[in-house]
Amino acid sequence: MFNKIRSSVGSLFLVLCCPPFAMMMWYTNTALEGSLAKLWELIVNQGLFYTIYTIWSPVFFGSATAWSIIIGFIAFEFTLLKLLPGKLFNGPVTPKGNIPVYKANGVLAFLTTIILFCISSFYFKLFSASIIFDNLGAILGALNIFSLILCVFLYFKGRFIPSSTDAGITGNFIFDYYWGTELFPTLFGASIKMFINCRLGMMSWGLILISYATKQHELYGLSNSMAIAVSLQLIYITKFFIWENGYLASLDIMHDRAGFYICWGCLVWIPCVYTSPTMYLVSHPNHLSTGLAAFIFLAGFASILINYSADRQRQLVRLKAGNCKIWGKTPRTILANYHTESGELKQNILLASGWWGITRHFHYLPEIAAAFFWSVPALFTHFSPYFYVCFLTILLTERAFRDDRRCSKKYGEYWKNYCSLVRYKIIPFMI
Repeated sequence: MFNKIRSSVGSLFLVLCCPPFAMMMWYTNTALEGSLAKLWELIVNQGLFYTIYTIWSPVFFGSATAWSIIIGFIAFEFTLLKLLPGKLFNGPVTPKGNIPVYKANGVLAFLTTIILFCISSFYFKLFSASIIFDNLGAILGALNIFSLILCVFLYFKGRFIPSSTDAGITGNFIFDYYWGTELFPTLFGASIKMFINCRLGMMSWGLILISYATKQHELYGLSNSMAIAVSLQLIYITKFFIWENGYLASLDIMHDRAGFYICWGCLVWIPCVYTSPTMYLVSHPNHLSTGLAAFIFLAGFASILINYSADRQRQLVRLKAGNCKIWGKTPRTILANYHTESGELKQNILLASGWWGITRHFHYLPEIAAAFFWSVPALFTHFSPYFYVCFLTILLTERAFRDDRRCSKKYGEYWKNYCSLVRYKIIPFMI
């Protein structure tokens, strides 16, 4: 009973607090020069609730332009998902024994989206590429409303018309709304979770970056700090879509249901917080020395490359059933048996070589490093540009411990044997 109450209170806290916090992050970076001290001064002088009201009320319901952008973007990305060519592929078997099916056309969809956006704005002059930044507050306000209503729909869909047997409720409405009632909901033949996460959240990230860079160019001229930050993130997002099949086989997708946690996070948190270091740079056109700029870019690029290499190693070993080379050697692997909830016996390969021989969740380290390097062009005048990398560090550390618990429960003695080969979770000799 206590755990249910604690889960309910924690879920309600996040549902109530995350939307206004995201709006305050936007306001701090666009109206307060990224100064959390100025935000705190507002809170002290006006009170927390009146400050939230002052910031949020003008854009709470969005605007006609914001809703047009959102609806147009959703329709466009869904059209690309359905019409662009791509092979169908299966995700990992679910706890109930179901196999989700996806369409692999993420790279083509990303390139199409970016190219058409740039051609429409820069060549045909249909709109200014800064339109997203200029309407960002209204867009975030509209996305808050849209995502909260969407999560209500997903709650009732999972409860009454689920897409598979991987659905159910705990009886705690608040927790079920936050966490979700369905693991892999589908609509019109498409995975809702994949569409929201990959095709809306990650795809919008790239467009927002271009809008930020355009706005800085209009105001001050394009700085090399903005160019570095945007370039690194576009490389990272491209890497994500190249590896999209692997991401859809990750623990995030396999275990996290389609509720507020994922849907609001992808629709609001990613556009607002993930882009916040670059949002800050719009009004802070730092001009870095050539040497420093080159170092930051190369270090960030290397971090993204290592992150991709780590994910690719695990994907390759599972694809080849261990019959391959990792760093020129036959990889150390453990063939782990596990049972689905229906009692069906399955197997998976646990890799203990290459990057995965260093720590069990090594890939989180270069991901955090990449986020730092596309944040550091903002320099160190304010903390705001570093909120995202701090948040990411906490998120991935908690996820590493959570994933370890899941794997221990899933694989039992096989996981203990794996941990004896790879002793540390994230940081060698420390964690």
